[in-house]
Amino acid sequence: MKAVHVTALTGPDDVEIAEVDRPVPGEGQVLIEVAYAGVTFPELLQTRGMYQTKHELPFVLGSEASGVVTEAGPGARFSVGDRVAAITGVGTFAEYLVADEAQVMPLPDGVSLAYGAGMPMNVLTADFALRLRANVQPGQSLLVHGAAGGLGSASVQLGAAMGLTVIAVVSTEAKAEVVRELGAEQVVLAEGFKDAVKEILPGGVDYVLDPVGGDRFTDSTRALAPFGRLLVLGFTAGEIPSIRVNRLLLKNISVDGVAWGAATHGDPGFIAAQWEAVSEHVAAGRLDPRIHATYPLAKAAEAIKELDERSVMGKVLLEVAGE
Repeated sequence: MKAVHVTALTGPDDVEIAEVDRPVPGEGQVLIEVAYAGVTFPELLQTRGMYQTKHELPFVLGSEASGVVTEAGPGARFSVGDRVAAITGVGTFAEYLVADEAQVMPLPDGVSLAYGAGMPMNVLTADFALRLRANVQPGQSLLVHGAAGGLGSASVQLGAAMGLTVIAVVSTEAKAEVVRELGAEQVVLAEGFKDAVKEILPGGVDYVLDPVGGDRFTDSTRALAPFGRLLVLGFTAGEIPSIRVNRLLLKNISVDGVAWGAATHGDPGFIAAQWEAVSEHVAAGRLDPRIHATYPLAKAAEAIKELDERSVMGKVLLEVAGE
């Protein structure tokens, strides 16, 4: 079968399309014929050896996918023909994928396979941040950085679905239009966002969701209301910021780490429980990802480089077998 191979940690330009053996499912596993694979920021980092999870070279790139079960190992709870999404952390940029059943989620009939590939990591990360880490409540306010990107756009949609007042932070007016369509009540530009937020909510926001980091981190703490919480999800800006903890003390605010992948380790029911928690929103179409672009498997390098250029508005997909 064809798969996207990483053979050197020299960046997305050097990924290769290779012929590899089709995997065989073991006990409690399924073989999925991949229809679409989602392209995420970790893939970009993995091509450079910069992601916290390391794989031995060579490896098949890709974290999430959708498709149809074509073979089920002994004891697996899924059956041949089931439409599913999967999060494996590796190996999804391929024509076939083996996944443990704990990594697999059923797709409702009304959800396309393209949307199925665009949701798992972003939606479950957003759910982990908002529902499990922050315990947000309807009527509270949420500021989302990087709101037009894959994780940011999922967080905007989920926040709106959970009854939050969502303020989106974007870098351009074109991205502002996109996040308004996704459910953001207010949109501000990254340049001067703190003051813009204070005009909208003089007392500050209850939560800031930040996958960007960099130089906007300090102003995020200043945009928080007393007892507010800053949720740290990553550092797409490249720089890992630091903070003087007296800021936390004086305003009674907190900074919370949100590492979804680490939270799933050792708990085989974690992903299924999360998927159940968001299933009503998924089935109702409230979390449909905005598809920025779809590339064939052979152009995986171009798809990954889109994320490096910070121009993505929504989700980038690889089409492997289609619907």
